[in-house]
Parts: sequence; structure tokens; C-alpha cells
Amino acid sequence: MRYMETVALHGGGKCIIRNGTKEDAKAALDNFILTHRQTDYLLTYPDENNFTEEDEAQFLNGKSESEREIELVAEIDGKVVGLAGIEAVGGAYKLKHRAQFGISIDKEYWGLGIGRAMTRACIRCAKAAGYTQLELDVVSRNLAAISLYKSEGFKEYGRNPRGFLTREGEYEELILMRLEL
Repeated sequence: MRYMETVALHGGGKCIIRNGTKEDAKAALDNFILTHRQTDYLLTYPDENNFTEEDEAQFLNGKSESEREIELVAEIDGKVVGLAGIEAVGGAYKLKHRAQFGISIDKEYWGLGIGRAMTRACIRCAKAAGYTQLELDVVSRNLAAISLYKSEGFKEYGRNPRGFLTREGEYEELILMRLEL
């Protein structure tokens, strides 16, 4: 699946949203580790990542060649500042209508409209791939993300009160959301 878009940022400037390619492997991996260090709202801790640069290159290449999945990078002035993507929930017939959505953006670039632009890009890609439902989990304390997702049409369909267990021994509630495409 291919995607390319240039978006205007709040306060000026431009951001290119495009397919991540194997040439982006180091920058994408560095961004992944950075964003997972910056917030507890993401699925893993940075030290849990076991991808090498070569693994990341293969991952990005596979997503670029996929007809139903994609990994996007947000690039500003040649720097990868965010990642977002969709992937199939499963390959079985009963699941083929469902895709999962994930996103992470360097905290230095929050509030510029990149999250909304990448969310919309993933929605467009999911529709183009033939999915009829896009799903995500979001930490209930992440009010900005919840507001964004609701404004784009995602609806809450459940909660998991013990969805994440932090290293401090505390549970984080996850809100399960979905968007009918």
C-alpha cells in the first residue's frame, strides 16, 4: 500500500506523511524508542524492543509491499517525528474486516496537528484496503488522544480496567475504541 501527503502544521511549517521505507529503518527505530521513553501511554517500554535496524528495514519493506497494511512516517525537514500504521487483526475470514491502528509522535512535536493528520491518513488507508472496522486501545488517562479519536468518529465499546501493568505495579485502564468505515 502506498501513501504520500504533505500537510500544513499549526503555527506554520509542513509535514510529509508517507510510507516508511527500508531507508528509514534507523530513523524509525530511533523514533520508536524515543516515543516509548517519552510516555507511558504506549504498549511497551523502550528496553523491551528487540528490533535491530535490519529487522526494522524488513518490517517497513513488508508494510510497503502489503496491500492491506501500512506503516507511515511523519517527516519534518528530513527528520522522522512520528509513526502510525494499520495492521490486520487476523487473517481468518471472520476477522478480515478488522484492522488495528497505532500511533506515536515525538513529544517535541505534539500539538502541531500531526496526530490528527496521521490518524486521518490511517483511516483513508484502512478504507482503501477494504476494512470496515478500525480499532485501537487507549489509556484512559490519555485525554488528548481520546478527544482526537472521538472527534474522528471512534466510539468506545468497552474498557479493560487492568489493561496495562506498569513497572511500578499499578494498573492502567484501557478504553477500547472502534470506527466503522
